[in-house]
Amino acid sequence: MNTCSDKAALDQWYPLATEADLPCGTTTSRLLGTDLAVTRTGDGTITVMAEGRNDPLPTIRRFGLLWATPGTPAGGLFSLPEADEADRRVVNCGTVAVHASGLRIVENFLDMAHFPFVHTDILGAEPHTEVLHYNAEIRRDVDEVWATNCQFFQPQAALSATSGIMTDYIYRVMTPFATLLYKTCPNAANRWDVICLFVQPLDPDRCIAHPVMFLIDDVSTTAELVQFQQLIFLQDRIILENQRPLLLPMEPRAEIPTRADASSIAYRRWLKEKGITYGTTTMAA
Repeated sequence: MNTCSDKAALDQWYPLATEADLPCGTTTSRLLGTDLAVTRTGDGTITVMAEGRNDPLPTIRRFGLLWATPGTPAGGLFSLPEADEADRRVVNCGTVAVHASGLRIVENFLDMAHFPFVHTDILGAEPHTEVLHYNAEIRRDVDEVWATNCQFFQPQAALSATSGIMTDYIYRVMTPFATLLYKTCPNAANRWDVICLFVQPLDPDRCIAHPVMFLIDDVSTTAELVQFQQLIFLQDRIILENQRPLLLPMEPRAEIPTRADASSIAYRRWLKEKGITYGTTTMAA
């Protein structure tokens, strides 16, 4: 039985689809172990019905995505001012289905140590394998996890990059299943590119990733940008689907962290404080 009874997970907003890709008529989806019917009418109205419920789920349209919640979140979506900057390109990168916990996907997103080995000659390369010291914290005022002062040498930090650079990163986790990073923008020295990963947990061990980018890039085509980002996520998928367990371990000493895992340690502590169990080994115990 994969249906979610985890109130902390239910009371969140989740992406279901790229809005522009939703056809008229009814399509099926799934969220937290429950089947959904997503209906779009000719006038653009979108309704999301969940199996076993009579009333439609609350929805939001933002970042080019359709969001829904099966619970009662404290408010709307998190703030992302960069999404409204007129000169930024909003690039919806499609979807990537992954046979692993959605929480594993978020944690992998936070991990810089795998860059040289998984994204070789793109986001990293030997001998530049050291993860330099960075700061990770739970910001109580906004209830988010942040990792700052992150740096890593990257042969091709972005599609528009022309040579290898030491790239600055800031990681931000807004909800248990939504994260983003700010990184050095090759085309604007005083601004950041923003790359988001919004996760739709289908079941405890299956999810769909919805990557969205907000870029300062007037050179690359949209197709090239999507292809570049899809390549990165497909490389990650190979690793994620071969991790064991597929669910995120929450027991102390289940996995041995290193100094490079400071963001993961903060993320897991934050999940525990929230009472998140869906997609973790705790729910299987």
